[in-house]
Amino acid sequence: MSDSRNAAVIPFVIDEEADGDMHDDNPAERLFLAEAVRMAEALVFASAEPISEKQLAGRLPDGISIPAVMLELQKIYEKRGVNLVHVGDGWAFRTAGDLAFLMSRDTVQQKKLSRAALEVLAIIAYHQPVTRAEIEDIRGVETSKGTLDTLLETEWVRMRGRRKTPGRPVTYGTTEKFLDHFQLEEIRDLPGMEELKGAGLLSTRMPSNFSMPVPPSDPDALTDDEDPLTDIDLEELGLLTPRVEDD
Repeated sequence: MSDSRNAAVIPFVIDEEADGDMHDDNPAERLFLAEAVRMAEALVFASAEPISEKQLAGRLPDGISIPAVMLELQKIYEKRGVNLVHVGDGWAFRTAGDLAFLMSRDTVQQKKLSRAALEVLAIIAYHQPVTRAEIEDIRGVETSKGTLDTLLETEWVRMRGRRKTPGRPVTYGTTEKFLDHFQLEEIRDLPGMEELKGAGLLSTRMPSNFSMPVPPSDPDALTDDEDPLTDIDLEELGLLTPRVEDD
């Protein structure tokens, strides 16, 4: 007679070559998964930043399915006061959305961004990689260095490379902290035109030829018309202390 308790076993994949005889209803397999889930929980809890699946794979037992482990851990926390959320390519614990109001009294209010900064942030998010000149062309007005500096200080925006054009202007893009703050799993989760209209952020009477740019699938990857930032570039931009040559 089969054990009815095994009917609730969670699907779980390990290295088939190493353990081809194991079945989903194997008690040893369930214990293996449960222990991996506990380990993943400890790693995510202890990490100050979202922890990537690559980092988890380096700490969890060999042959374990990281997606299966994280899915199980996410289910455990889905109705709790904190939830396990996917941030970019990493995982982190965050206060449940419906309980965020409880934190408002203790949260240090961030400096309110100006309208210009919000416009520039939106342009960078949707058009990245984008240069300062391209931002100004889209907005139709000059963008001050102070506005970009403010966004860089929030760590929602970063310098990502240099455009392969005369003058090699710096290109800007968003960061994982941007995704985390706005509770986006990936940059393609940004609201589309209909969502923005519904929220009153876009006029319902847009020109017929108006279209929203499609955010890149991998915002971290350099495009064909970008060069990576070198140490010389970082020194020039004030992001790296110049090296002092020995006499």
